[in-house]
Amino acid sequence: MLSWPYLHLLVNHFPVVLSISALMVTILALVLGRRGLWLTAMAALAAAGVLIYPVHFTGDEADHALGDPWYIHAGMIEAHDSAAGIAMWVILIAGAFAAYSWWRSLKRPADLIPGWMRAGLLVGALASTGTVAYTAYLGGKIVHDAPILQMKEPPPGLPPGIAADKHNPLDR
Repeated sequence: MLSWPYLHLLVNHFPVVLSISALMVTILALVLGRRGLWLTAMAALAAAGVLIYPVHFTGDEADHALGDPWYIHAGMIEAHDSAAGIAMWVILIAGAFAAYSWWRSLKRPADLIPGWMRAGLLVGALASTGTVAYTAYLGGKIVHDAPILQMKEPPPGLPPGIAADKHNPLDR
């Protein structure tokens, strides 16, 4: 069944991967000085900017759908959401800059990519990667630090099918 938390988990990786890819390609472009690499980095960061709002929106909806479940440490979702708000604005700004740079560079194929554009892309890719990586780290802690995962035995009263059957080798 498609739910807001599931939908958020499906889409939240795009800005992370695109921001990191943009940073890696930007560094490669700095080293090799190839125009095609600069255009690729611009496109990746622009795509991250396009996709960041749907990720943020599904995260807000997932938060509303979940409420404050007993199996998640209090404040974990709020910390992730706070970092996500900052990451969204950083990536929106960096993505808009990258989209403009990409458009301008495609419009002027014979021109060198100006230094201010290359610097802006590097700063935008660094800021985007940093904020989205921290946000993803906090998002992972929502599940990975859940108190229920620290328990050696399932809590009493769980309905059948929720806890693994110790005698069924397929559940191991």
